[in-house]
Amino acid sequence: MIGDKKIVYSAVQPTGCITLGNYIGAIQNWIKLSEEYDSIFAIADLHALTVRQNPAEYRKRAMSFFAQYLACGLDPEKSIMYFQSHVPEHAELTWILNCFTYIGEAQRMTQFKDKSAKHADNINMGLLDYPVLMASDILLYQADYVPVGVDQKQHLELSRDLAVRFNNLYSPTFTVPEAYIGKQGAKIFSLQDPTKKMSKSDPDVNATVSLIDTPDDIMRKFKRAVTDCDATIRYDEENKPGVSNLLTIFSAVTGRTIEDIVSEYEGKGYAQLKPAVGEAVVEKLRPIREKYLDLLNNKDYLMSIARSGAEKAHSIARRTLAKVYKKVGLVEG
Repeated sequence: MIGDKKIVYSAVQPTGCITLGNYIGAIQNWIKLSEEYDSIFAIADLHALTVRQNPAEYRKRAMSFFAQYLACGLDPEKSIMYFQSHVPEHAELTWILNCFTYIGEAQRMTQFKDKSAKHADNINMGLLDYPVLMASDILLYQADYVPVGVDQKQHLELSRDLAVRFNNLYSPTFTVPEAYIGKQGAKIFSLQDPTKKMSKSDPDVNATVSLIDTPDDIMRKFKRAVTDCDATIRYDEENKPGVSNLLTIFSAVTGRTIEDIVSEYEGKGYAQLKPAVGEAVVEKLRPIREKYLDLLNNKDYLMSIARSGAEKAHSIARRTLAKVYKKVGLVEG
């Protein structure tokens, strides 16, 4: 599975829902990456434990995310796909890297400060240690590239710092990862606040479109999408962010240019545009939802892919961890 190609690693926490924005902006790009690179995609189920989860719901959601990965078109024959918690080397390397991470480095992470403010009653060590676990995820697989959003760039920098620090103290052990800056998919914004990106953890159910929403739910959300008082349909991010977002979505799911869509809807109003966008999204997501529901009815198949992926991931991770253990002076078992 891992050969002479460069390695790309990415992991997503199974929180909230996988949105239309995630699909257009990231997952479609992952599918292309898997053709060019040796790709490893994980469900980061250990990361999300920094916030209290309902165990039964969390287990179900993690399985749902894994099924959605497959339904979107990620191919287990071309990528390694697994649950982070099924590969114990993630936690093992985290302890070693903890011993090379300075308290100040962890405390100044922006996400730690933000989440501490949101969860003031549960500022736990996992929240502080989250970036070190992320570094372990990446460094275990000698990843060359990591597709990251703006909110994770600081964490990737820590991964790079830890790799360099360890390599300098001992000898070259870890590949120093780089942020993957490729052709990004269209940026999709919230349907209720088009100044913010569509987030899988948005508490407003009308703000996001999930990949597994029913057609009726999708249509309802688009009909309620925020626009403006000026009924003119044109692309203007600054003055008409809601309409511009709808046009971007319409273009992304149909492959048509925004100019072509604007031309078609010249002289028409939002009452015509909104349901048209909704219908286009319904048709785009229909095969994904159908495949997803089929996969959920075949949990044995899903788990066979997860176990196979974990075995492949374990094989790579174990080699890296063995080198690390030897270099820090642990007795070989």
